[in-house]
Amino acid sequence: MFYKISGGLLLGLALALPAAAQTALSNTPKPAATTAADRTDALTNNMAQALSLTPAQVEKVRAINTTAVRNVEAARQRYAQEPTKLRSYVEDISLARLDRLKEVLTSTQFARYQQKREEKMGIPTVRGNQGTPPPGLHTGRGEDN
Repeated sequence: MFYKISGGLLLGLALALPAAAQTALSNTPKPAATTAADRTDALTNNMAQALSLTPAQVEKVRAINTTAVRNVEAARQRYAQEPTKLRSYVEDISLARLDRLKEVLTSTQFARYQQKREEKMGIPTVRGNQGTPPPGLHTGRGEDN
């Protein structure tokens, strides 16, 4: 289930990657970045600030972000008339980026990164069954209703 939810999150993030570079992990509006390098710098700088990255982490994250932004731009150009293929390629790029970030960030930093991404995308946090099911609806807890 996590991979289904995170896959959707990643796809949304990747599609919004250039736009996300404007605000990345902060809510402060910034002027739109115009080039891939500008978007990469904005995204990396926001991540560095929000996640308290070390200088070594900043350089690794910058390389990861550079690759992702360039690949998304190339996919957008190549598949501009094929939105289904574009979404598929962007999702793959996003998953690869996430895997690489996971290798660079500490577990605490990565958890914070995921939390901020979910907040930015408006994804509610799922914490199991909430509330009481309507009468007659099976709860899925092994009970015979």
